[in-house]
Amino acid sequence: MSTLEVCGLDVRFRLGRRPPRYVRAVSDVDLDLRPGRLLALVGESGCGKSVLTEALTGLLPSTAEVRGQAVLGDSNQTTDLLDADERTLREKVRGRLIGLVGQSAGSYLTPTRTVGAQLRETVRHLGAGVDVGELAARVQLPAAALELYPHELSGGTAQRVALAAALAGDPPVLLADEPTAGLDRPLVDHTMDLLAATAHEGRAVLVITHDLRAARRAADDLAVMYASRLLETGPIGEVLADPWHTYTAGLVAALPGEGFTPIPGHPPELSALPDGCPFRPRSPEHAATCTDDPRLVPYGERAVACVGDGAQRSSTRAVAR
Repeated sequence: MSTLEVCGLDVRFRLGRRPPRYVRAVSDVDLDLRPGRLLALVGESGCGKSVLTEALTGLLPSTAEVRGQAVLGDSNQTTDLLDADERTLREKVRGRLIGLVGQSAGSYLTPTRTVGAQLRETVRHLGAGVDVGELAARVQLPAAALELYPHELSGGTAQRVALAAALAGDPPVLLADEPTAGLDRPLVDHTMDLLAATAHEGRAVLVITHDLRAARRAADDLAVMYASRLLETGPIGEVLADPWHTYTAGLVAALPGEGFTPIPGHPPELSALPDGCPFRPRSPEHAATCTDDPRLVPYGERAVACVGDGAQRSSTRAVAR
């Protein structure tokens, strides 16, 4: 079964020519998507989460400069997504090796064609041998919905259509970018449960979300992103029970039932990132444990940036609160 290993991913956007300025949207990101597990990537809006998925699928604009590796494959064959040309991405990767569920699923559907017609076209294009009715049943899409037009769909139903389309080619990797945006809580829970079930079928699933409660419900692993960088990663239960980074602890403290206390201040502009730890200017408390080194340091199954030894890490939550 395929995995996706991302190593040292950097994405920056060039602004102007004389002299050029840059927006650094993703900085030195390492991620490992594993079969059978759902990884939730969380963080405040504008931190670079969506740009990461666009880099992996070759959907960035021409002003983007990308560095690093993103190796997809198994023991028989691998593909570096960042080196692949557009033809390879179009004919071999998108839909076949990587399924993509984008934001605002209804906006991706053709308004003048029924759901069933669009799913059948997707199946034909990918050369998949799947029955559309069976595909709909897998994502709990009612058979009657296949005869509807996009404007007749609820938000939750449209999201299930998008998931069905993403699974049409039976890809080993699924990327879902804010799949619960605009949904009420029951539909959020239902969508996350479907994505978790997709992972447990043996796929590697990445879900980008700003909803930590939704991530807690369905994810196996958690990656916390801030100002283009990953600050903490690890098994979600361990990270949320004992966050090592002050920013992670702040996200937990902002949850209803955990204090509902927002993190003060605002993230920096990606065109004017501070040197060293990007969170340090926003949190005086963080200075007590910050080493000013923005790189992730692994500790077993977990990793954390700019936080010192084990004693400091275990005290981070108390400092943050």
